[in-house]
Amino acid sequence: MSSDGTDWVLINVSPEIRQQIESCPALHPRHRRHSPIRAILLTNGDLDHCLGLLSLRESHPLVVYATETVRRGFTDGNVLYRTLQRFADQVTWRALALGREAEIAATGLSVEAVALPGKPPLHLEGLAAPDPEDNVGFRLRERATGRLLAYCSGVGAVTPSVSAALAGADCVFFDGTFWTSDELPALGLGSKSAEQMAHAPVGGEEGSLARLAAIDASRRILIHVNNTNPLLRDDSPERAHARDQGWEVAHDGMEVVL
Repeated sequence: MSSDGTDWVLINVSPEIRQQIESCPALHPRHRRHSPIRAILLTNGDLDHCLGLLSLRESHPLVVYATETVRRGFTDGNVLYRTLQRFADQVTWRALALGREAEIAATGLSVEAVALPGKPPLHLEGLAAPDPEDNVGFRLRERATGRLLAYCSGVGAVTPSVSAALAGADCVFFDGTFWTSDELPALGLGSKSAEQMAHAPVGGEEGSLARLAAIDASRRILIHVNNTNPLLRDDSPERAHARDQGWEVAHDGMEVVL
Protein backbone atom coordinates (compact mmCIF):
# COMPACT_ATOMS: atom_id res chain seq x y z
CA MET A 1 0.00 0.00 0.00
CA SER A 2 1.31 3.45 -0.94
CA SER A 3 -0.04 6.98 -0.82
CA ASP A 4 2.48 8.41 -3.28
CA GLY A 5 3.93 5.45 -5.20
CA THR A 6 7.41 5.79 -3.66
CA ASP A 7 7.20 4.55 -0.06
CA TRP A 8 5.24 1.41 0.74
CA VAL A 9 3.47 -0.05 3.75
CA LEU A 10 3.14 -3.84 3.91
CA ILE A 11 0.25 -5.50 5.72
CA ASN A 12 1.69 -8.74 7.11
CA VAL A 13 4.77 -10.49 5.78
CA SER A 14 4.24 -14.08 4.70
CA PRO A 15 6.97 -16.70 4.24
CA GLU A 16 6.72 -15.89 0.50
CA ILE A 17 7.74 -12.25 1.01
CA ARG A 18 10.95 -12.62 -1.03
CA GLN A 19 9.07 -13.90 -4.08
CA GLN A 20 6.44 -11.20 -3.63
CA ILE A 21 9.08 -8.46 -3.59
CA GLU A 22 10.85 -9.92 -6.63
CA SER A 23 7.59 -10.00 -8.60
CA CYS A 24 6.68 -6.38 -7.76
CA PRO A 25 9.07 -3.80 -9.31
CA ALA A 26 7.70 -1.04 -7.07
CA LEU A 27 9.22 -2.88 -4.08
CA HIS A 28 12.68 -3.25 -5.64
CA PRO A 29 15.62 -1.31 -4.14
CA ARG A 30 16.60 1.83 -6.02
CA HIS A 31 20.22 1.80 -4.88
CA ARG A 32 22.47 -0.26 -2.62
CA ARG A 33 21.04 -1.10 0.80
CA HIS A 34 17.79 0.66 -0.05
CA SER A 35 14.22 -0.51 0.37
CA PRO A 36 11.00 1.37 -0.44
CA ILE A 37 9.26 -0.53 2.39
CA ARG A 38 8.61 2.21 4.92
CA ALA A 39 6.63 0.17 7.45
CA ILE A 40 5.08 -3.21 8.16
CA LEU A 41 1.71 -3.74 9.87
CA LEU A 42 0.95 -7.05 11.59
CA THR A 43 -2.65 -8.14 12.12
CA ASN A 44 -1.72 -11.07 14.37
CA GLY A 45 1.07 -13.50 15.20
CA ASP A 46 0.09 -16.33 12.85
CA LEU A 47 3.18 -17.67 11.11
CA ASP A 48 1.77 -16.99 7.65
CA HIS A 49 1.48 -13.33 8.66
CA CYS A 50 4.82 -12.67 10.36
CA LEU A 51 7.39 -15.34 9.47
CA GLY A 52 8.56 -13.26 6.51
CA LEU A 53 10.12 -10.81 8.95
CA LEU A 54 13.01 -13.25 9.30
CA SER A 55 13.58 -13.08 5.54
CA LEU A 56 14.00 -9.29 5.80
CA ARG A 57 16.98 -9.66 8.12
CA GLU A 58 19.61 -7.86 6.02
CA SER A 59 21.02 -4.41 6.71
CA HIS A 60 17.97 -2.24 6.02
CA PRO A 61 16.18 -1.12 9.22
CA LEU A 62 12.55 -2.20 9.65
CA VAL A 63 9.67 -0.40 11.35
CA VAL A 64 6.91 -2.72 12.51
CA TYR A 65 3.50 -1.62 13.78
CA ALA A 66 1.66 -4.17 15.93
CA THR A 67 -0.20 -4.50 19.19
CA GLU A 68 1.94 -5.17 22.23
CA THR A 69 0.47 -8.68 22.47
CA VAL A 70 1.48 -9.53 18.90
CA ARG A 71 4.98 -8.08 19.45
CA ARG A 72 5.54 -10.15 22.58
CA GLY A 73 4.29 -13.30 20.89
CA PHE A 74 6.87 -12.90 18.13
CA THR A 75 9.87 -11.70 20.14
CA ASP A 76 9.72 -13.22 23.64
CA GLY A 77 11.59 -16.48 23.88
CA ASN A 78 12.21 -16.57 20.13
CA VAL A 79 15.92 -17.20 19.56
CA LEU A 80 15.44 -16.72 15.82
CA TYR A 81 14.51 -13.11 16.52
CA ARG A 82 18.19 -12.49 17.25
CA THR A 83 18.73 -12.40 13.48
CA LEU A 84 16.80 -9.10 13.58
CA GLN A 85 18.96 -7.69 16.37
CA ARG A 86 22.35 -7.62 14.66
CA PHE A 87 22.74 -3.85 14.90
CA ALA A 88 21.16 -1.03 16.85
CA ASP A 89 17.62 -0.20 15.73
CA GLN A 90 17.51 -2.98 13.14
CA VAL A 91 13.83 -3.33 14.05
CA THR A 92 11.79 -0.55 15.59
CA TRP A 93 8.44 -1.62 17.02
CA ARG A 94 5.58 0.88 17.15
CA ALA A 95 2.83 -0.19 19.54
CA LEU A 96 -0.73 0.05 18.25
CA ALA A 97 -3.40 0.74 20.86
CA LEU A 98 -6.86 -0.50 20.03
CA GLY A 99 -9.19 2.20 18.74
CA ARG A 100 -6.49 4.88 18.57
CA GLU A 101 -5.33 6.27 15.23
CA ALA A 102 -1.55 6.45 14.78
CA GLU A 103 0.47 8.15 12.08
CA ILE A 104 2.68 5.92 9.93
CA ALA A 105 5.73 8.16 9.67
CA ALA A 106 6.71 9.60 6.28
CA THR A 107 3.90 7.86 4.37
CA GLY A 108 0.94 10.24 4.49
CA LEU A 109 -1.07 7.43 6.08
CA SER A 110 -2.50 6.74 9.51
CA VAL A 111 -3.72 3.46 10.96
CA GLU A 112 -6.22 2.44 13.61
CA ALA A 113 -6.16 -1.11 15.00
CA VAL A 114 -9.56 -2.65 15.66
CA ALA A 115 -10.06 -5.84 17.69
CA LEU A 116 -11.58 -8.69 15.67
CA PRO A 117 -13.06 -11.98 16.90
CA GLY A 118 -10.15 -14.39 16.70
CA LYS A 119 -7.70 -16.43 18.72
CA PRO A 120 -4.00 -16.60 19.58
CA PRO A 121 -1.69 -18.10 16.95
CA LEU A 122 -1.49 -21.88 17.04
CA HIS A 123 2.02 -21.94 18.52
CA LEU A 124 0.89 -19.79 21.47
CA GLU A 125 -2.41 -21.51 22.26
CA GLY A 126 -2.54 -22.52 25.94
CA LEU A 127 0.49 -20.41 26.90
CA ALA A 128 -1.49 -17.26 27.71
CA ALA A 129 -5.10 -16.22 28.09
CA PRO A 130 -6.79 -14.94 24.92
CA ASP A 131 -6.46 -11.19 24.54
CA PRO A 132 -8.39 -8.64 22.41
CA GLU A 133 -5.02 -7.64 20.95
CA ASP A 134 -4.38 -11.15 19.56
CA ASN A 135 -6.12 -10.42 16.28
CA VAL A 136 -6.83 -7.02 14.77
CA GLY A 137 -8.02 -5.38 11.62
CA PHE A 138 -6.87 -2.02 10.30
CA ARG A 139 -8.57 1.19 9.26
CA LEU A 140 -5.97 2.90 7.05
CA ARG A 141 -6.55 6.54 6.20
CA GLU A 142 -4.83 8.76 3.64
CA ARG A 143 -4.55 11.95 5.63
CA ALA A 144 -4.48 14.36 2.68
CA THR A 145 -7.76 13.10 1.20
CA GLY A 146 -9.50 11.24 4.02
CA ARG A 147 -9.86 8.14 1.84
CA LEU A 148 -10.21 5.05 4.00
CA LEU A 149 -9.32 1.39 3.51
CA ALA A 150 -10.54 -1.28 5.93
CA TYR A 151 -8.51 -4.49 6.14
CA CYS A 152 -9.78 -7.55 8.04
CA SER A 153 -7.94 -10.75 7.12
CA GLY A 154 -8.98 -13.02 10.00
CA VAL A 155 -12.52 -12.70 11.32
CA GLY A 156 -14.03 -15.41 13.51
CA ALA A 157 -17.53 -13.93 13.46
CA VAL A 158 -19.28 -10.93 11.92
CA THR A 159 -20.19 -8.91 14.99
CA PRO A 160 -21.42 -5.32 15.33
CA SER A 161 -17.82 -4.28 16.09
CA VAL A 162 -16.70 -5.81 12.79
CA SER A 163 -19.38 -3.90 10.90
CA ALA A 164 -18.29 -0.73 12.69
CA ALA A 165 -14.69 -1.35 11.59
CA LEU A 166 -15.85 -1.33 7.97
CA ALA A 167 -18.15 1.67 8.28
CA GLY A 168 -17.33 4.58 5.97
CA ALA A 169 -14.55 2.73 4.14
CA ASP A 170 -13.96 3.46 0.47
CA CYS A 171 -12.49 0.00 0.02
CA VAL A 172 -12.84 -3.16 2.12
CA PHE A 173 -10.51 -6.15 2.15
CA PHE A 174 -12.28 -8.92 4.06
CA ASP A 175 -11.61 -12.49 5.17
CA GLY A 176 -12.70 -14.94 2.47
CA THR A 177 -10.92 -18.05 3.79
CA PHE A 178 -13.77 -20.58 3.73
CA TRP A 179 -17.12 -20.70 1.94
CA THR A 180 -18.79 -23.08 4.42
CA SER A 181 -18.34 -23.89 8.07
CA ASP A 182 -17.55 -27.58 7.44
CA GLU A 183 -15.38 -27.04 4.37
CA LEU A 184 -12.32 -28.92 5.60
CA PRO A 185 -14.12 -31.80 7.40
CA ALA A 186 -16.38 -32.33 4.38
CA LEU A 187 -13.32 -32.80 2.18
CA GLY A 188 -11.53 -35.02 4.68
CA LEU A 189 -8.82 -32.40 5.15
CA GLY A 190 -9.29 -31.58 8.82
CA SER A 191 -11.58 -31.81 11.81
CA LYS A 192 -12.09 -28.15 12.72
CA SER A 193 -14.86 -25.89 11.52
CA ALA A 194 -14.14 -22.55 9.94
CA GLU A 195 -15.23 -20.78 13.13
CA GLN A 196 -12.91 -22.92 15.27
CA MET A 197 -10.08 -21.67 13.08
CA ALA A 198 -11.26 -18.06 13.58
CA HIS A 199 -12.69 -17.61 10.09
CA ALA A 200 -16.36 -16.87 9.61
CA PRO A 201 -17.65 -18.66 6.48
CA VAL A 202 -18.46 -16.47 3.49
CA GLY A 203 -21.57 -18.27 2.21
CA GLY A 204 -24.93 -19.14 3.70
CA GLU A 205 -27.71 -17.17 5.32
CA GLU A 206 -25.46 -16.25 8.26
CA GLY A 207 -22.27 -15.93 6.23
CA SER A 208 -20.24 -12.77 5.85
CA LEU A 209 -21.71 -11.87 2.45
CA ALA A 210 -25.19 -11.81 3.93
CA ARG A 211 -24.14 -10.11 7.15
CA LEU A 212 -22.23 -7.36 5.33
CA ALA A 213 -24.79 -6.66 2.61
CA ALA A 214 -25.37 -3.14 3.93
CA ILE A 215 -21.80 -1.83 3.75
CA ASP A 216 -21.39 0.87 1.12
CA ALA A 217 -17.72 0.64 0.12
CA SER A 218 -17.18 1.15 -3.60
CA ARG A 219 -14.69 -1.76 -3.69
CA ARG A 220 -15.24 -4.93 -1.67
CA ILE A 221 -12.54 -7.57 -2.01
CA LEU A 222 -12.32 -11.03 -0.47
CA ILE A 223 -8.80 -12.00 0.62
CA HIS A 224 -6.97 -14.90 2.31
CA VAL A 225 -9.03 -17.38 0.23
CA ASN A 226 -8.13 -20.98 1.03
CA ASN A 227 -7.37 -23.37 -1.83
CA THR A 228 -10.44 -25.44 -0.86
CA ASN A 229 -12.79 -22.50 -1.36
CA PRO A 230 -14.87 -22.70 -4.58
CA LEU A 231 -14.63 -18.90 -4.78
CA LEU A 232 -11.28 -19.46 -6.48
CA ARG A 233 -12.98 -20.91 -9.55
CA ASP A 234 -14.04 -18.24 -12.02
CA ASP A 235 -16.97 -20.34 -13.22
CA SER A 236 -18.31 -21.48 -9.83
CA PRO A 237 -21.80 -20.59 -8.54
CA GLU A 238 -20.13 -19.27 -5.40
CA ARG A 239 -18.03 -16.80 -7.42
CA ALA A 240 -21.13 -15.70 -9.33
CA HIS A 241 -23.04 -15.17 -6.09
CA ALA A 242 -20.22 -13.10 -4.59
CA ARG A 243 -20.03 -11.03 -7.77
CA ASP A 244 -23.79 -10.43 -7.66
CA GLN A 245 -23.38 -9.14 -4.11
CA GLY A 246 -20.74 -6.65 -5.23
CA TRP A 247 -17.65 -8.55 -4.10
CA GLU A 248 -14.40 -9.27 -5.94
CA VAL A 249 -11.92 -12.05 -5.22
CA ALA A 250 -8.30 -10.99 -4.75
CA HIS A 251 -5.57 -12.49 -6.94
CA ASP A 252 -1.78 -12.32 -7.05
CA GLY A 253 -0.59 -9.04 -8.52
CA MET A 254 -3.94 -7.31 -8.04
CA GLU A 255 -3.71 -3.52 -7.87
CA VAL A 256 -6.42 -1.33 -6.39
CA VAL A 257 -6.37 2.44 -6.92
CA LEU A 258 -8.64 4.59 -4.78
